Amino acid sequence: MFTGIIEEIGEIKSVKKGAKSATLTIQGSVVTKDSNIGDSIAVNGVCLTATTISGNTFTADVMAETMRRSSLGELSTGSKVNLERAMAANGRFGGHIVSGHIDGCGTIRSFVREDNAVWVTIDAPSAILKYIIEKGSIAIDGISLTVAYVDEACFKVSIIPHTAGETTLLMKKPGDTVNLENDVIGKYVEKLLGLSSGSPATVAGASETSLSHTRNARHGQAGKSNIDADFLMKNGFM
Repeated sequence: MFTGIIEEIGEIKSVKKGAKSATLTIQGSVVTKDSNIGDSIAVNGVCLTATTISGNTFTADVMAETMRRSSLGELSTGSKVNLERAMAANGRFGGHIVSGHIDGCGTIRSFVREDNAVWVTIDAPSAILKYIIEKGSIAIDGISLTVAYVDEACFKVSIIPHTAGETTLLMKKPGDTVNLENDVIGKYVEKLLGLSSGSPATVAGASETSLSHTRNARHGQAGKSNIDADFLMKNGFM
């Protein structure tokens, strides 16, 4: 697990591409200090496993699924990347829960300066936007950020000078692709309550009565959901 607090900006030293996969060699003096082979390191928000570590560089294999879901396939020698080691058990939780499992990609629409901050507008597909809420959290290229605006086509975040200096986000330009990871809590709640388009979830430890009420509420009159705060409290979800 990660927190979205970037530890350093690293650099891609080499990219060896396979048919659908790749092996990256990445330079990072901070993240390699206490890391061992097999440890997890987030690269632009993607959780990768260090397969070798030599001095201040490490290598990581990127499978085909990760190449499809993320922007790592666009990296080349010299690319700058955000790096973060997995959170230590006694670490400080400075950002939010970030798994390093990317939901998909967005495209930067614009940068607009406002006093000491910069507004970044990002276009994203509806499958990602549906989990984004105003004042909620999102990870952009591994950076934990607060959503300041969202509609059916895009969302916006505001970048303070410290974040700008410690990450790669403002090094990008309109049209560039960024990795997006939604706040995991919303996805789990959707699955738990069976609200997604898939089949209803089966929850270990949940009573059959509770699950029955969930199913009944979900199929209310005229196919509308009857799930509200009262229902959630009665069934132990709040």
